[in-house]
Amino acid sequence: MRTATYFFIFLNLSLAVFEEPAVYPLPFLVTSLVEVVCLLVFFGRLTHFAKVTPRNVFWKDTKNICIMVAILLSLSDLAIYGVLRTYNVRSIRWSRIVRPIFLINFAESRQIRRAFRSIRNTLPEITYVFLLFMFSLLTFSLMALKLFGERNLKTAEGLPYFSNYLEIVFDLYVLVTTANSPDVMMPAFDFSSWYALFFIAFVIVNTYIFMSLFLAVVYNNYKKHLKVTFGGLSCD
Repeated sequence: MRTATYFFIFLNLSLAVFEEPAVYPLPFLVTSLVEVVCLLVFFGRLTHFAKVTPRNVFWKDTKNICIMVAILLSLSDLAIYGVLRTYNVRSIRWSRIVRPIFLINFAESRQIRRAFRSIRNTLPEITYVFLLFMFSLLTFSLMALKLFGERNLKTAEGLPYFSNYLEIVFDLYVLVTTANSPDVMMPAFDFSSWYALFFIAFVIVNTYIFMSLFLAVVYNNYKKHLKVTFGGLSCD
């Protein structure tokens, strides 16, 4: 039963590869039939679980409620999408985002649920570090706007360089990952080599200090909650 449940959960999640927009597109009839089969299996597994569980216990378990709601939402979205498709009306399968609910909430997924709970408990504790990082990013972006926004600099593609605040925030956010380094700093460096100091300071503060701090906070808090969870101090 556990193997079958895992197989159909994996099959349901893998439909995203074959549904529009798809990596390997398949006809809508094929993907919809596979999804209906998966949902029927999930419903059958839930029904079987309800047969061997006291009624008051079954209906008080939020995991069972989540699975039933996810099944109803998926079937409703599939039906609406199919009807709109017959009338050549373009729509989006919004119910795809509920598919991971099946992975987390079935009884067979106890270990995954514990790991997910550890991640959920870790998030509030890393919020302060994330907010501090965002404050640093927004401050450096404002400095970049003041330094380069009025100098009529151009990128290699001939576009205005660092003249829009939101675009600056995005470019500097990408620079934290070094994905656009050194391209993002070359127009300023070509104008004056002294502007390299700005980007050096940005990389030191945000890439080397904040990312290391962020990783340390995430690791320590996740390890702490994982020990509590697997130590039996939290109920499933």
